[in-house]
Amino acid sequence: MYKKVLISLIICLLCLSPIAAENWNSFAGGVDHTAYRDGSSDFVTNLWTFNIESPIHSSPAIYNDYIYVVSADGILKAIDMETGEEEWDIDLDSKSSSSPIVHDNRLYIGCEDGLKAINIKNHEIAWEYDCGDVESTPVYYNDVIYFGSNDGHLYGVDKSGDEVFNKKLGGELKSSPIVVEDNIYIGSTNCKLYSIGTDEDKNWEFTTGDEVLSSPSYVNDSVVFGSSDGNLYCLKEDGDLSWSVDLNDNVISSPTVDEYDNSLYVGSSDGCLYCLDYRDGTIKWNFSTGNKVLSTPALKDNLVAFGSNNGVFYVLNKYTGLEEFTYNPGTVLFNSAITSSPVINGNSLFFGDDSGYLYSLNINKSEVPGSVQMFYSIAVLIIVIIVAVVLVKKFKGRK
Repeated sequence: MYKKVLISLIICLLCLSPIAAENWNSFAGGVDHTAYRDGSSDFVTNLWTFNIESPIHSSPAIYNDYIYVVSADGILKAIDMETGEEEWDIDLDSKSSSSPIVHDNRLYIGCEDGLKAINIKNHEIAWEYDCGDVESTPVYYNDVIYFGSNDGHLYGVDKSGDEVFNKKLGGELKSSPIVVEDNIYIGSTNCKLYSIGTDEDKNWEFTTGDEVLSSPSYVNDSVVFGSSDGNLYCLKEDGDLSWSVDLNDNVISSPTVDEYDNSLYVGSSDGCLYCLDYRDGTIKWNFSTGNKVLSTPALKDNLVAFGSNNGVFYVLNKYTGLEEFTYNPGTVLFNSAITSSPVINGNSLFFGDDSGYLYSLNINKSEVPGSVQMFYSIAVLIIVIIVAVVLVKKFKGRK
């Protein structure tokens, strides 16, 4: 009897204990860039739009029940993922192109004047680390936040904001770093990808034909990244080239890895999304959008999702490259480039665009919110019709 009572008490305590939130420690949530999180069992997917009133170039971050997004003007907003309502916001007093990361109730965001840490609980800036412009999205690894700066330095600071790592590499480090087994991988505008140990020793550097703005991915003991020379590169852990593929134009999009299908997905400025076999670089399929694909794709089940500079958001079958559904929030007349990379929580997909709107879609049911711009398009169409009717009447009256 006592044993049953003890078991019951343990079960009750487990039920009452809060479940730790899953951290969002790097760009797109991990070294594979899938940008996917399982939604909680009681999470409800709703369709909504939210106007941040400033272009969104960065990728949002997911933590607990909220999505965190930063506008180009440096306004950070916490938005309820179910309702689309703003919970709180803060002005970072600096422009930002970096995507936020989250670890243990603290956000880390790169800005033009350095890196900033924001306490989620009290909505205040906890500390600031001053350096050059930080367009690089930071990565949290072993209680150190690593990030690149446009001053050419790779920095590491601890949770208190104190510097614990500083390595001069050269060029501008706009690429977002990843860390695997105490090795940091980051690209530079000086055309190189670097591998640096967390002890600050340089392992190796690999030179491409142009800037490396793409964030590297890690799979199968290899590092995969794009270069503005138009190639996608796969390097072995020792920095030797495994393979490279010409994708016809700048590769600024970061590769997303699907280990279960030996595939990776990446966009190119030639207007295509490519699916390749990460073992040898063989192109399985490509899908043309007609405009640059700078967005890093997200994965869920058999779907791959990404945006294009043509203002259309695409969801494709990841095996065939065939279109499942699309969403054009600008309704052609008011299209805005989608350079922000999407993130997925359960069945809810979120992305922003250059018009300053954040969107929530149901990727499972192929459902999208109504477009605010559609009303503007209808208004323009009505005006055009009215003007046309007036002109026709005037022309007939002259006869």
